[in-house]
Amino acid sequence: MLRGYRIVSRRQRTRLGEIDLIAIRGRRLAFVEVKRRPSPEAAEAALTPYQRDRIRRAASLWLAQNTRYQSHDIGFDLVLIVPRKWPRYLRDGL
Repeated sequence: MLRGYRIVSRRQRTRLGEIDLIAIRGRRLAFVEVKRRPSPEAAEAALTPYQRDRIRRAASLWLAQNTRYQSHDIGFDLVLIVPRKWPRYLRDGL
């Protein structure tokens, strides 16, 4: 995966919500939300405070069920996809 990450799970569903990507690089485990919109501003605006909270709750539940990752450093990242441009990766963007 880009930036040296290895994808652990895609579209991971929990009873608290869905996580688009879960990826690992070294000791860092990233929960990644992907937003595709017509403009960068629209992509960033599409992520509401409620969605941010939902992703964090879903990640906590996932970690409780996957104990081998509990000692990892946790990050909440954001990927913004806009037509005709390279994806923008925001580390700790949530």
